Amino acid sequence: MSEISQTRTVTPTQLKKALRVAVRVNRPVMIYGQPGAGKSDIVSQVCDEYGGKLYDLRLGLCMPEDLRGLPFYNKDSGLMEYAPPIDLPTEEDAAKYPMVFLFLDEMNSAPPAVQGAAYQLILNRKVGTYVLPDNVKINAAGNRENDRGVTYQTPKPLSNRFLNFELRVDFADWYEWALSNKIDPRVVGYLDFSKSSLNDFDSKSQSRSFATSRSWEFVSHIMGDTEVDTDTLMELVSSAVGEGQALKFMAHVKYAAKLPKPDDILSGKVKELTSKEISITYTLITEINYALKDMWDKVGKTKDEDKWHVAADNVLGFAMKNFSTEIQVLLLRTAMQQFKLPFTPKKLTNFKDYYEKVGKLIIKSVS
Repeated sequence: MSEISQTRTVTPTQLKKALRVAVRVNRPVMIYGQPGAGKSDIVSQVCDEYGGKLYDLRLGLCMPEDLRGLPFYNKDSGLMEYAPPIDLPTEEDAAKYPMVFLFLDEMNSAPPAVQGAAYQLILNRKVGTYVLPDNVKINAAGNRENDRGVTYQTPKPLSNRFLNFELRVDFADWYEWALSNKIDPRVVGYLDFSKSSLNDFDSKSQSRSFATSRSWEFVSHIMGDTEVDTDTLMELVSSAVGEGQALKFMAHVKYAAKLPKPDDILSGKVKELTSKEISITYTLITEINYALKDMWDKVGKTKDEDKWHVAADNVLGFAMKNFSTEIQVLLLRTAMQQFKLPFTPKKLTNFKDYYEKVGKLIIKSVS
């Protein structure tokens, strides 16, 4: 048997908030979720926030001695003793950081004997002769029962030692993360247009490849290779997210290839969008925001700052001429809310018209 899924779920943002509280009150957390949902990434991000060090231990690959330590005969004492486990933090190493995160991944994929050793570690903060340093925070993760992964039932006393959460995929959270991490704009644009394509995991499907937050990140990395030919690209994308998603995404990429360069829009060289394919406008606004952010990082708050406002003004003019109201709202809202770009009205001749047209909609969408 395996763990029964909870009915209450949390988004990545909600889970991060809960993890921060758990850190402060020193309570271990167990995270359940489908493959590729980002469980380990969330723990890693919270660890980084605290300037900590992450020990990522895959319990599904462990033996009990990996936690307890390897037994050996001490000829001096005449007793069996345990060599300390190398994969767990020592007092000396832990002292170098404000805190250490011990992440027990694949918790419910571990054999019962390994879970038993983990139980001692979580319950007593020690196993065998090994003792966890005081600044170590314990977190764990595993798949849900209906994911059809290799799982064992976690003992109820062990589950009761954790704060238990089930993570769900949330597009808004992923979108914010994707922009912050400069995921390829074609991936961002395609998924913004077709939000349901972010995740199509089906435990009953026989397909080895399926779309998840993780596999779309793989696609973003693949798209960064400028030397790959179209046929190979199709095979690679299919291997990450499945053939159905790959066919639709590659059609999107084909249309996106006809888009003007964002730098030409910022410079005012291009004022007209010839393609009217609605899906690719989502890619274009991502490219424009990336370009505006890059330019602001280079010239912002310097003597060349006015150049950025000229570029921003060109973008507003282009958007009003070529984008639907919905896309205009998304463009400016993302620029201001996600990238914190300073659209100063008195320095932008197009701002008044833009605001009169969509300003109230932007304010409503962020309130």
